[in-house]
Amino acid sequence: TLQPKHFVRKINEGGYTKNKEVSFDFKEQQAKVINHKKNTEGSFFIQNNVQDMLSSFYYMRNYDFSDLKENDVIEINMFFDEAMNRIDLKILGRETIKTKFGEIKTIKLMPYVQKGRVFKDEENVTLWITDDQNKIPVKIKASILVGSVKADLIEYNGLVHPFP
Repeated sequence: TLQPKHFVRKINEGGYTKNKEVSFDFKEQQAKVINHKKNTEGSFFIQNNVQDMLSSFYYMRNYDFSDLKENDVIEINMFFDEAMNRIDLKILGRETIKTKFGEIKTIKLMPYVQKGRVFKDEENVTLWITDDQNKIPVKIKASILVGSVKADLIEYNGLVHPFP
């Protein structure tokens, strides 16, 4: 169904901590949030097409990009921090990039992120996913408040479709 069931967010970085669990009940359209740090619980309204931070990657991997062109925007409803949030994912185009596995055809995307918490600006993350049926992330670049982050795919296995 591409619907999340349970999401755990546990952060401990330089004194900043967060420890939350979210259980999704799509029949009742509720997300139950347990905040272990504050020892509180709450229920929040959700829509049927909502994702969490991790399930949004799986949702995106199943999205049909074939008719999308540069500057088109995909809207993803995401539940985090006890609220529904709309995340826009802008198509920057198609690009062939050099990777550890050779040159790979990719779809270049820019998710609009919340500025000020981790990211310098809402347009500071770029993501490249394979332009094939796998749609796996092969490269990510982000500017954050304390510098920058870069991630490259170094290993894969168990793909349903052949890797290009």
